[in-house]
Amino acid sequence: MNMQPEVAGSGSPSVATPIIIIDDDPKLCELIRDYLAPLGYDVASANTGPEGLEKVLNGDYRAVILDVMLPGMDGFEVLKAIRHQSNVPVLMLTGRGDEADRVVGLEIGADDYLPKTFSTRELLARLRAVMRRAPSKAGANAIDKSEAEVEADLTNGNLVISPGSRTAALGDVPLKLTSLEFDLLLSLTRARGRVKSREQILDDVAGRDYDVFDRSIDVHVSALRQKLGDDPKAPTFIQTVRSVGYMMIKQ
Repeated sequence: MNMQPEVAGSGSPSVATPIIIIDDDPKLCELIRDYLAPLGYDVASANTGPEGLEKVLNGDYRAVILDVMLPGMDGFEVLKAIRHQSNVPVLMLTGRGDEADRVVGLEIGADDYLPKTFSTRELLARLRAVMRRAPSKAGANAIDKSEAEVEADLTNGNLVISPGSRTAALGDVPLKLTSLEFDLLLSLTRARGRVKSREQILDDVAGRDYDVFDRSIDVHVSALRQKLGDDPKAPTFIQTVRSVGYMMIKQ
């Protein structure tokens, strides 16, 4: 990992933002802590899966950096357990760089994914992005929230999306969505009946200043379809437009 120093600008938060890194390498945890602390982050750490899970569920963190390979309980198990109780943004790390790991992590609720060859600037950019997409208790997304609160609920058939509360339901059944999945669903529903390219979707859910894997959108769409009970071969909601992107079917 390339640990290059970065000087905190005037936009650095005055109150430290609590995050946690769960990794079995204490040295890596220390390096990341030393890099992020001057930028306004209060970084806790855990070196085993069970320890990390306990801290996440009993703490109040704005984001989790989670390694796949952990003693006691691997990162996928930790992520599944977190998602049963929390939608805290989770950025997964892996030393293997295996695409299968990335797909599995995204499918079970990771917000983004980084191989351990990352640079600290990339880590910081992705960390900021997953936190930006998530609702903030401190009001970091106050502008987005104020805009969302005046937007009426969106309906498409029996699908109801409430931008103000960032919730969605299928009939009377609430949908348990990650922050990115909600933004993806909102983006497609706002444009229902019109095709959106992957690039347009990325702009909506991640921001132009954030580099995300194009194909990860496909994985998130797949996970969203499962939660909607949508069959890709005969879709009710999300239709794939080959070589272009996706469209929410207007009902």
